[in-house]
Amino acid sequence: MRVRGFLIAAAGLALLGSMTVAKAATPAALAEAAGVTWEWGVRIPLRDGVHLNATVYRPAGAAAPAPCIFTLTPYISQSYHDRGMYFAAHGLPFLTVDVRGRGNSEGEFRPLIQEARDGYDVVEWLARQPYCNGKISMWGGSYAGYDQWATAKENPPHLATIVPVAAPVAGVDFPAPYNMFMSYDIQWLTFVSGRASQSAIFGDQAFWTSAYRRWYESGAPFRVLDRIVGNPSPTFQEWLSHPDGDAYWDAYNPTAADYARLEIPILTITGMYDDDQPGALAHYQRYMKASSAAGRARHYLVIGPWDHAGTRTPEPEFGGLKFGPASLVDLPKLHLDWYAWTMSGGARPYFLKQAVAYYVTGAERWRYADSLEAVTAAATPLYLGSSGGDATDVFGGGSLLAKRRSATDSDHYLYDPRDTSIAAVEAVADGQSATDQRVLYASKTKLVYHSEPFAADTELSGFFRFTAFIGIDQPDTDFIVRIHEVTPDGAVIPLTSTVLRARYRESFTTPKLIRGRAPLRYEFTNFTFASRVVKKGSRLRLVLSAADSIGLEKNYNAGGVVADESVRDARPVVVTLYHDASHPSALYLPRAAPEPAAAP
Repeated sequence: MRVRGFLIAAAGLALLGSMTVAKAATPAALAEAAGVTWEWGVRIPLRDGVHLNATVYRPAGAAAPAPCIFTLTPYISQSYHDRGMYFAAHGLPFLTVDVRGRGNSEGEFRPLIQEARDGYDVVEWLARQPYCNGKISMWGGSYAGYDQWATAKENPPHLATIVPVAAPVAGVDFPAPYNMFMSYDIQWLTFVSGRASQSAIFGDQAFWTSAYRRWYESGAPFRVLDRIVGNPSPTFQEWLSHPDGDAYWDAYNPTAADYARLEIPILTITGMYDDDQPGALAHYQRYMKASSAAGRARHYLVIGPWDHAGTRTPEPEFGGLKFGPASLVDLPKLHLDWYAWTMSGGARPYFLKQAVAYYVTGAERWRYADSLEAVTAAATPLYLGSSGGDATDVFGGGSLLAKRRSATDSDHYLYDPRDTSIAAVEAVADGQSATDQRVLYASKTKLVYHSEPFAADTELSGFFRFTAFIGIDQPDTDFIVRIHEVTPDGAVIPLTSTVLRARYRESFTTPKLIRGRAPLRYEFTNFTFASRVVKKGSRLRLVLSAADSIGLEKNYNAGGVVADESVRDARPVVVTLYHDASHPSALYLPRAAPEPAAAP
């Protein structure tokens, strides 16, 4: 599993440890700078007497009061200097605000949980400033996207709209995707330790890979990882003490009633390769379920072919994947257009032709739908079967078939958590590549299935689903499921993936350990959104494997508190995947809705 960073700062945040060389200013930058004045060290009072630090960027000259934008960040406010200059140069006062306990703000930093009340206070303070006309919005992605939902749930009277980008949901995708903690958690907590920026330490991936591997190969419990890397963290320990989706995590997020009360327009932005897509779409779907028809009509969604950073600044290529020119949406301009529409009576942004905009990779173009559900016309099953070869062989494997087979059949792999050989492969594989297959090929704990070649170009858009009948001979184990397109020339293009811990197969709030070896039905329904035209001659590849990685909390299959288990608790597990008449394991493909008929 390629575990990338969650909640990394927006594009433009320097993660370089060396001094950068100054470059000559472009004419556009000079014009932008001439149109902006700024004030550093502005103190914003909060209701409990703490003061937050802000830098205020304003249009130059005696401008009339205008709508105001702010971002609330743990990454030190100067990180977003470029955004402040951009928006102020386009007529909108913009504030970069250090969260409580970070940068030059007072108080104690407690990740995520503190931002709702503080965000409310910033909104209402800003509304009283002479340069503000009383209409406030927010900007930012990742942590600053979460801030927007957290602030909005408090219903500050002067919050006119939000644009949450790549916004996580605590307990869904960060810090424990579907209740599975990540090694990255302590890397991120180190990034935001103390008050100053720790960007050089955070960005030293060689150090972190080495530390994760040292922990993984030692067989020590995941709970000691913070001490192994040299940064004992009370927050890390607090998080690990809540392994289930309980009230602790619920307190971070809006409730259904909170979503229902929101009466402001919202623009949600995420990417198909965004680590926080699960959170961004969870917010979106929870809001759409709880809101009125009028509220649903005010919520727009954009899903681009972007990674986490690309949701702020799209790039045509990352991780070995390449996309067409249409992918390079001017997202700062889209923000400007959105703010103008929702706070200044401007026209609806031209890009937002319908409620949902999504990019179709392979076709390299945008499509639109009236709802997220309307993107998919039908779910077509491909049934698992044996091909006569070894299902653990990525070049042979089993089959994905259009028709169910009646023959009794199954495949299995043995996962021994005492075997740490995969760490050596992960240490040299390209962790930033979406197409590097060395870890997959080296894994001994996987089952692989391929479809027949597609007879025609076929658009798959929406959410895959995998129904699997699985038997295990231990109380618990962790799975990851990946889906790829394999082109006729052998190129591998990742489409989507998900993870699941066996004890949470029925509920993420109520764990249920496995008793006995009988096959049980597992529904893998939390795949990320994908949209791609699978080319004629390509095959789909489905991989079910042990979620065994230096980047993940290690499950030793014993059924105890996973963070406290060590190699002494290790239990090898045989995972059997059944696919017969009584156990129709199947991958369900999201067939795209047909193109609307062209106007006569």
